[in-house]
Amino acid sequence: MAARVLAVFAGAVLVWLFVFHGTPLSDDYDRPTHAARAVLTSLLVVPGVALARRPVLAGRSWTELGLPPPRAGGPRLLLGAATWAVPSALGFALCLGSGLTTLRLAPRTSVAEAVAVAGMLVVLVFLYEALPEELVFRGLLMRLLLDVLRPWQANTAQAALFALYGFLIGAATSPDRLLVFFVFGLVLGTFRLATGNIWAGIGFHLAFQTVAQLVEGDGAAFDVEGAGALGVLALGALPFALGPTLLASFLALLSVRALRRRGRPGRPSRPVRGSRTPPG
Repeated sequence: MAARVLAVFAGAVLVWLFVFHGTPLSDDYDRPTHAARAVLTSLLVVPGVALARRPVLAGRSWTELGLPPPRAGGPRLLLGAATWAVPSALGFALCLGSGLTTLRLAPRTSVAEAVAVAGMLVVLVFLYEALPEELVFRGLLMRLLLDVLRPWQANTAQAALFALYGFLIGAATSPDRLLVFFVFGLVLGTFRLATGNIWAGIGFHLAFQTVAQLVEGDGAAFDVEGAGALGVLALGALPFALGPTLLASFLALLSVRALRRRGRPGRPSRPVRGSRTPPG
């Protein structure tokens, strides 16, 4: 099992290193390069996971891997996005209302262009980070770990691997970034354990990365003053802390409603004429 975990992890790191450094794409940020890397990542990872299912997981189904069909997973994806967006909106309100942060459109960017950038980022983040990373770490790797470890141990192990992956590909080279990757991995793994699949984690991942790239880094549509407070309250700490609680509350509500529906008394059935068996 350890050899399988290491093989999957090494393969994932090599894929992302190839996409970052092994292609003739520009090192400078621009939208076409971002789009090319996003499409290439999904084209490499999704078929790679499909091929790895047979030798690594003895050909288990996609549902066992944590990826049921989109028709079943779509509501979970929206739920995951909402559990990030609601506390994030509270964080934005605190930062902007208190004056800790100011947010304005980037130079030469109109409202229509910012909306277009946001829509494009939803697609690119889904293809570049949310789907492939969740499929590898909370899907394939976590399924392997759950076969031999307790759930909390498997979750901690995959989060540690996720942080190591961030370090090896150059996305988490400082202690604070490593901590973000580890905590983010723990939250996403908790979503996987709570729902039984990775769709809610994909939604949470998608919402977080889309908004983060919209307001920070190269290609952002907004200029931010006081980005530190925004990063802690609106992007990181508050959604990471409250997201799992919101998810658990919603799942508990669904369970209670399902139990109530099952417990509703139906119309009593009439005894069949000539039958000796009492109704009920």
